[in-house]
Amino acid sequence: QVQLVESGGGLVQAGGSLRLSCAASGSIFSANPMGWYRQAPGKQRELVATITSGGSTNYADSVKGRFTISRDNAKNTVYLQMNSLKPEDTAVYYCYANIVRLNYWGQGTQVTVSS
Repeated sequence: QVQLVESGGGLVQAGGSLRLSCAASGSIFSANPMGWYRQAPGKQRELVATITSGGSTNYADSVKGRFTISRDNAKNTVYLQMNSLKPEDTAVYYCYANIVRLNYWGQGTQVTVSS
């Protein structure tokens, strides 16, 4: 059983930056992919970014050029660097990992962007 714990959320002004971290209780070496999703009030959960075990990345069109996903297998951690934040980025951000065909989710971290 792998547990994912997110951190780094908070309140930031539009144009600011935040860095989210997702620490796994076990090895993420075989996690493929790992990623971040988000859910705004009244909306469905949506993909933000994913990264494969080989380092290939995929981003939602709405965050391309502003967000960067990365992973450190030695630290069992995946990161989401968020720059040029917009009010529409406000949501609960969830970490996700697929490990040996099982899906794991974190508890979520709130990101609020004020205008």
